[in-house]
Amino acid sequence: MDTSTVVPFSAHIPPSLAHAAPPSAAERELAQLRARVRQLSAELVQAQEAACRHVARELHDGVGAELTATRFALAGVETWLPADAPPQCAAALAVANRSLDAVCTASRQAVAELHAPSLEAGIVGALAQWTGDFAARTNLRTSFVCAADVRLTRLPTDAALAIFRVAQEALNNIAKHARAESADLRIETGRRHLTLIVSDDGIGLTRTARSRRGHFGLSGMQARCAAFDGTLRISARRIGSGRGDSGTASRGTLVQARFAWDAMLASAPGAERRALQS
Repeated sequence: MDTSTVVPFSAHIPPSLAHAAPPSAAERELAQLRARVRQLSAELVQAQEAACRHVARELHDGVGAELTATRFALAGVETWLPADAPPQCAAALAVANRSLDAVCTASRQAVAELHAPSLEAGIVGALAQWTGDFAARTNLRTSFVCAADVRLTRLPTDAALAIFRVAQEALNNIAKHARAESADLRIETGRRHLTLIVSDDGIGLTRTARSRRGHFGLSGMQARCAAFDGTLRISARRIGSGRGDSGTASRGTLVQARFAWDAMLASAPGAERRALQS
């Protein structure tokens, strides 16, 4: 049974319209619909990035300051604690400090995730560094393989950021939900499309996950693909399911995000919007 989820980038053209209008008119209508989808998707992505920057500032300036104040308060309590205080007091302070350390680490990681990455070294360098950090942080065996394609060095910042964010969300989902031991990231390139492939050897897609709609992370990945004439496909895959394997073959998840080269290498979305409005 097919358990894949395909998120298309273009709207459906009713058969009646396709037969009633001349081919050239239908093609123009389809091009306008696709351009509109790209425009709206680009606006959604820009709004998401603005929200990420705002949340990162609030975490750093607001939550970070409160955590620092809490650390000083706990240090003061530890200093003022009488020498003959029950040992339970020192144990409770140790637990509070460990919890505070964990919250501070999580807060710093969240701020780092929310900030846009440095893309000075290009998308390949950014993904290579991030996957290395991801592997060290999660203890997952993680590999990154990328096709040798000179077009990767010419990607505009908005296109490179879209690819990075989709890879980041897919890998984070593996760490949070997949119960996997390994994760693999791969970039394949063809004449018309760049395909980002993320796979794992975890528990795969559950029935609940397949039926769920409106998931924030998934909608963000969808919008980033749609902004560049792309598609997002998420499917469950079976690992080691050949006839000679045991019946306890593990399952995994496969994410395939496709981006059109023409859309990525074209003008920035803002220029496209001005052209549409003229």
